[in-house]
Amino acid sequence: MQHEILKSTPLLDKEGNVFEPGYAKTLLPQYKRSDIKANGLRIKEWDYYFAGNNHFGIALTVADNSYMGLDSITFFNFDEKTEITSSFMKFFTFGKKNLPSSSSKGNIRVVDKRYIIEFTLKDNQRLLDFKVENFTEGQPLIGRLILSSAPKESMVIATPFDKPKHFYFNQKINCMRVEGTVTMAGKPYVFTPDSSFAVLDWGRGVWTYKNTWYWGSASGVVDGFSFGFNIGYGFGNTSAATENMLIYNGLAHKLSAVTFNIPMKDGKEDYLKTWNFSSDDGRFEMSFEPILDRFSKTSLLILESDQHQVFGKFSGTAILDDGKKIVIKDFLGFAEKVANKW
Repeated sequence: MQHEILKSTPLLDKEGNVFEPGYAKTLLPQYKRSDIKANGLRIKEWDYYFAGNNHFGIALTVADNSYMGLDSITFFNFDEKTEITSSFMKFFTFGKKNLPSSSSKGNIRVVDKRYIIEFTLKDNQRLLDFKVENFTEGQPLIGRLILSSAPKESMVIATPFDKPKHFYFNQKINCMRVEGTVTMAGKPYVFTPDSSFAVLDWGRGVWTYKNTWYWGSASGVVDGFSFGFNIGYGFGNTSAATENMLIYNGLAHKLSAVTFNIPMKDGKEDYLKTWNFSSDDGRFEMSFEPILDRFSKTSLLILESDQHQVFGKFSGTAILDDGKKIVIKDFLGFAEKVANKW
């Protein structure tokens, strides 16, 4: 049973618990940081963008996790199967980054002598401006990307944990068109809206200390229409709804449960072998051929993170609510497994 939220209400009740668990197709639940009743150290707020095409891409993160803030920029070269990441951490931010309470209003600007990241909403577009000094080969990375043509509907999920005052609130906006240029080590990489697409991962929440999540996403064009999907699980109590959704020609089509089948070797995940995805209702059946694994592992006192974000190409079928079958082949996207203690 997938419960759809159909009216706008506060995300949290007066005790700080999710008022109405479920999914929505627009940002109906209203988030306010001041409504949170949990320990302020546990609040997590983030905006993550990935923009790319079959040849290269860029990922931008601005996160305020209360006791720690993280800003990150990654450049991907899919032809060369390489990635370069610069990350910057600051302790005890406690909401000082002033991340907006909605994805549809407010701007973000973080500035340091080493870098700048700005996310601006203007005229139904999202402007991503960024610069990192000494990114690679002693030279900077500089970019400006314009995201447009956001679909009418998107994936919105309000998920409680089985612990009072803890929750996962998330929106994923797929299928945005991308235009602009990223210059790295003096070489320009041009994004054009006919072949470059973006996803926004906008989230706010209070999580439990230990979590392992799975997330997959892809956006592009099929038979002349925009098509994308969001798949994943691992956060909280999903009895009311999952976050699995197809986006076709601007409209959302809800899926039930999707399982990530990651190949194993000698008892461990073999991330660069072929993955398979299967849904309990038969509406999402995909294989996934990896290109590169953006892997990072950190351990800092009581904080641990083991991340595998794998980029590659999806092939298979997805079925819309009306029964229409979407067939894709070599459709660029990513799938990840992340285990955190934080």
